[in-house]
Amino acid sequence: MDLITGTYDCKVDAKGRLMMPAAIKKQLSAILQDGFVLRRSVFQKCLELYPIGEWQGLMKKMNKLNKFKKKNNDFIRRFTAGAKMVEVDVNGRLLIPKDLTVFADISKNIVVASAINIIEIWDKDLYEQAIDDATVDFADLAEEVMGQDDDDNGVS
Repeated sequence: MDLITGTYDCKVDAKGRLMMPAAIKKQLSAILQDGFVLRRSVFQKCLELYPIGEWQGLMKKMNKLNKFKKKNNDFIRRFTAGAKMVEVDVNGRLLIPKDLTVFADISKNIVVASAINIIEIWDKDLYEQAIDDATVDFADLAEEVMGQDDDDNGVS
């Protein structure tokens, strides 16, 4: 799967349907009909939309965890809690299940943001707050994560 790029302001209708941005639909056109998994984010109050192939790859990795260890079972249960199979309908809309809408405090105005190989769906106000909160220390974070030059993990 190719990487997904872009951040888009969108609206959710009264039934909880999101009209997928045309640029996202174009990027996902080869796999759009395969479906997606929508789940709660681990670190933020947003939702994560996984193309089914990405989700299956992640589940294969998780399936290798030793299920005779309680912490692994707890992790799997928490990670998959609330996950739902979703599809983009013929009109290009994605229905966000009510429980996930409540989890992410999604109102009418939302942000659909790429996160490399998945898509995050945020309430617009929460997204702006998360970006503003991260601005203060982003330079330090960027240097720490991406600026390593003494091993193979750094990009520079």
